[in-house]
Amino acid sequence: MTKAPEPAGPDGRAPTRCAPGTPCWVSLTTHDLTTAQTFYAALFGWEFRPGPRRPGLGARALLDGHEVADIGHLPPVERLPAAWTPHLASDDVDLTAETVRLRCGTIGVGPLDTDGSGRLMIGSDPSGAVFGVRQTSAHLDRGITGVPGAPVWNELVTWETEGAVAFYEALFGYKGKATSADGPDRVTLHLDGHPVAGVHQADRALLRDRGPHWLTYFQVTDLSDALERLTGLGGRVLTPAHDTPHGRAATVTDPDGARFALIQDPR
Repeated sequence: MTKAPEPAGPDGRAPTRCAPGTPCWVSLTTHDLTTAQTFYAALFGWEFRPGPRRPGLGARALLDGHEVADIGHLPPVERLPAAWTPHLASDDVDLTAETVRLRCGTIGVGPLDTDGSGRLMIGSDPSGAVFGVRQTSAHLDRGITGVPGAPVWNELVTWETEGAVAFYEALFGYKGKATSADGPDRVTLHLDGHPVAGVHQADRALLRDRGPHWLTYFQVTDLSDALERLTGLGGRVLTPAHDTPHGRAATVTDPDGARFALIQDPR
């Protein structure tokens, strides 16, 4: 895994517009909004306010007063797993959606307009990994990132890297690069020479329960302390804490089973 470039501002705020293909938002879909809000408030210090009026969106998470994520409610009639989903920026969501279809991906939601926050779609790549695409209004920026309690990286966990990299390269013009530091089973996706996301080829045992999926990494100050709090709040540790070239990390779930990762900044 390679970390993304540091945010532009001293408070962790990113530039007002994200380049197409840049991760610009994350959203959680869950079966129990109340439990999710209690869990993430205690784990990351998030606060919540009602989200914009669109189907399924229950609350918007705030960190130190800045927007950091959406939390939506899964319909009880649909047996879908709770999940975190990264959203990638686009200048033209409709064109991106058409490219997804042409490259054998699937569109699940949209493209559709949202209340004051632009246009979006939710789709999946040919392996079934779900991701979002957002076309934001000119006056809006991405959520806070790169500080404790906020997302710092997104990585696709999939069956094989070659086909996955080719799909996302076709969408956004990424350049996939494998580095010795990341290991032979990982590729980093670059835009204009900067790392923006990763692709990890996992064995089938790891993917058996959930299948290919995007994994969002949230930064923490102390990983051991964060894991102790997480398990005390009803979360689970899937991959124990381990050292990486970019900090100590662990893969976990919240009480509803939504997977994400925690990483301790090595600085």
